[in-house]
Amino acid sequence: MIRFDLISAVPELLHSPINHSIVKIAREKNLAEVECHDLRTFSEDKHRKVDDYPYGGGAGMVLTAQPIFSCIDFLKQQRLYDEVIFMTPDAPTFTQQDANELSLKENIIILCGHYKGVDQRVRDQLVTKEFSLGDFVLSGGELPALAVLDATVRLIPGVLGDAESALSDSFMDDLLDAPVYTRPADFKGFKVPDVLTSGNHKKVDEWRLQQSEDKTSRLRPDLYKKYLNKH
Repeated sequence: MIRFDLISAVPELLHSPINHSIVKIAREKNLAEVECHDLRTFSEDKHRKVDDYPYGGGAGMVLTAQPIFSCIDFLKQQRLYDEVIFMTPDAPTFTQQDANELSLKENIIILCGHYKGVDQRVRDQLVTKEFSLGDFVLSGGELPALAVLDATVRLIPGVLGDAESALSDSFMDDLLDAPVYTRPADFKGFKVPDVLTSGNHKKVDEWRLQQSEDKTSRLRPDLYKKYLNKH
């Protein structure tokens, strides 16, 4: 079983997503354990503050070091953690390969940033990996943390109903997924490609590969270049 401990100043943002869909299924099957921790409960401030103004001035507030250190120290007293991940826009972009690697871990902490960020000493002393969802800024790290959680959990064997489903996702081989269709075969005159209803599995596989290659070269030439280098 893989365990995730999510640390947030606003854990209410995490509760609904982890109790529905794929993450809920993984938890019910005892394939994943997910716990949310309210950073404010670890604050030594009498008002349970977890943020303060940045030294040197500037706009925004910064998550203070004390409650984060206290929370992670508390968690580490209970088990060994493979990774302490910090979600921040100024980090490398999270990829499918990262999800693959995380799915093989046992215990993972994900720290959700908020406000202007966290005291740099947290990043220097506690964090082992940092991820971003892209070159844009959100109000906090909760949504990115949930994205990492979902992308990782769905790769655990037994979580998805179709064992091959995750293996055929986009990015698994540096290719985008081929177009998909379902019934009816003819909808308002728009028909499903004949090859998909032919029953010829070899031809279907060839069609899907060609479609993936064409789609990736058109939409993500950077990925397609990586794919060509491997083949």
